[in-house]
Amino acid sequence: MYRILVSSLMSLVIMLMFSACASRKLSVNNLQNRQLSWGEMTNVNDVNMSDFDENLTESEMMMTEEGEENKLERIPFPASEYYKLARFGKGTIRGKIYIRDINGNMVVGANTRLYLNPYTSYSKQWYEESYLGGYRMQKADNRLFNYLKFTAANSSGDFSFYGVPSGRYYLIGTVKCGEACGFAQVKNIRIATAVSIHGNQIIRKDLTRSK
Repeated sequence: MYRILVSSLMSLVIMLMFSACASRKLSVNNLQNRQLSWGEMTNVNDVNMSDFDENLTESEMMMTEEGEENKLERIPFPASEYYKLARFGKGTIRGKIYIRDINGNMVVGANTRLYLNPYTSYSKQWYEESYLGGYRMQKADNRLFNYLKFTAANSSGDFSFYGVPSGRYYLIGTVKCGEACGFAQVKNIRIATAVSIHGNQIIRKDLTRSK
């Protein structure tokens, strides 16, 4: 009787241990397999406001006055446009961020931040008026950062974005360069380009420009 009781207790303990392990394993698997939505992929704390409001390209000298009142006014944030954006995706965008200095040599954006900014009337205004047109713009609406995808390049300037929903985006990043690019001191040179992706495509898109 004693042996039967001990055997039963041991069996019960083994079953409880197995059940707990299985439960933990299931929980981990569920966490790993859960597909993050677009907004969850970007930690707002990793987003640097200066990447969109302060870093200057050579053409951004048309408005040198300080103060929000002296900067180009942004259009109202189009919440309805952003609400319609796909939240999940299977696409991949990878490439290298770099510029060519005055001698044609490659200067990579080592360990720099890069963003995918969905194409909307709001981001289109920034791209055309600020990046291409050279005007400094007023501070971006904080709601924008819920729709950005963030990554970082490695020491060689190589980067990858995973889980990208189908659509059009502006790919944005900066490269630091000084004397090699003709500057007296190191500056952040912003680069932006348009990119499109569909389904589970793997797109190669270098982010580059010549000095």
